[in-house]
Amino acid sequence: MAGEEEIKDIYGALTEKIYHQERIKQSDFDRYNVKRGLRNADGTGVIAGITKICSVEGYYIDDGERIPKNGKLIYRGVDLYDFVAGCKKDDRFGYEELAFLLLFGQLPTESELKDFSALLGASRELPFDFVEDVIMRAPSPNIMNKMGSSVNALYAYDENPDDISVENVLRQSVKLIAQLPVIMSYAYQVKRRFYYRKSMYIHQIKPEQTTAQTILNSLRSDKKFTDEEAKLLDLCLMIHADHGGGNNSTFTTRCVTSSGTDTYSAISAGIASLKGFRHGGANIKVTEMVEDIKANVSDITDEDEVEAYLRRIVRKEVGDGSGLIYGMGHAVYTLSDPREVLLKANAETLAKEKGFVDEWTLLDIIERVSPRVFREEKHLNKPMCANVDLYSGLIYKTLGIPMDLYTPMFAIARVAGWCAHRLEEIVTSTKIIRPGYKSLAGHNAYIPLELRAKEEKE
Repeated sequence: MAGEEEIKDIYGALTEKIYHQERIKQSDFDRYNVKRGLRNADGTGVIAGITKICSVEGYYIDDGERIPKNGKLIYRGVDLYDFVAGCKKDDRFGYEELAFLLLFGQLPTESELKDFSALLGASRELPFDFVEDVIMRAPSPNIMNKMGSSVNALYAYDENPDDISVENVLRQSVKLIAQLPVIMSYAYQVKRRFYYRKSMYIHQIKPEQTTAQTILNSLRSDKKFTDEEAKLLDLCLMIHADHGGGNNSTFTTRCVTSSGTDTYSAISAGIASLKGFRHGGANIKVTEMVEDIKANVSDITDEDEVEAYLRRIVRKEVGDGSGLIYGMGHAVYTLSDPREVLLKANAETLAKEKGFVDEWTLLDIIERVSPRVFREEKHLNKPMCANVDLYSGLIYKTLGIPMDLYTPMFAIARVAGWCAHRLEEIVTSTKIIRPGYKSLAGHNAYIPLELRAKEEKE
């Protein structure tokens, strides 16, 4: 039987084989006109589908030229700015209303909103013994993984899990929108107990509470929070609820849906996608970058000092070695990300109240100087704006939400969009999503096993 060191050596040799065999030259992509990452040469996404749910706008095309403009996020034809302003004017929560809009394509009447909110409240409770049997028995160091596996586990508790009729998928969707915040909270409490050796506290669900209130009620040991805090978290949920059909997690959900699979498999696939650091996990990368800057820059409010360190990050001299300034740049937005604009305005006020002014100032410096740093260090002349991830971590920090939950909070908001896109895919599509891949394998003759070692030596 192979020992530990021998097994390590075997894996090392096999890993080298993968690196040797799997690399594909850029010239091969160019030769066959393959658009890597389904991106056009100018960075825009290849059109892979049509949707009526959400529009993400960051530029317009004039005589074939891409012209930057201030970003817009449009939910079912309603501008995000207008939606948020309407909720603020009436001093009310908006995520439940937005979920209704995404799912059903129109703004709800007052009675429809009341009924839908009540339906969500009545659907929050998890199945009997689910917490003990599924969440507590297998603690996970990563909450996103636990959320994904828990969503998959709900399949076994559904009396009709494989029915993909619109009526049944809608029922499953409403329950998932309602239950995912509860799953997240339980998963975090179990992690606290198992990995951090801290007290685990579980609070009774209150059906009358909104999604934002439910989250704060479950995460705070004393269950106390202000209306202002809950409405700020509600804003975070609204701006993350959807982002078009082409973002990686939504496209994943639609792709998996097109195969005819069940709702739980499709949504857990979306969660798996969102976890990645190039997608929803980017807010964690921003936080890690900020902590690195705070540890290595003597005055994080000094623009010159911060800029000098950012230049070293871009040169890959410090930081995580990626050369990226996390929280800056976006695939679609050019001059501004509307989600970031809304978060920044609220982050400044709360940062002053909670004692995080210096950190807010640091983020503001990063936002202002990064375009210049990339322009001078990388000779990139295209517009660059801050994205939603730059300030979201600070917002969560001021609300006392632990870093473990930054990306899970994203998932809780985005599940409404995923479900809306799944329903649209079921109603409108009759084909499985199946893009083509050009094979470069060529032809290799089969060599008998006893001759292979001899051939390698030759």
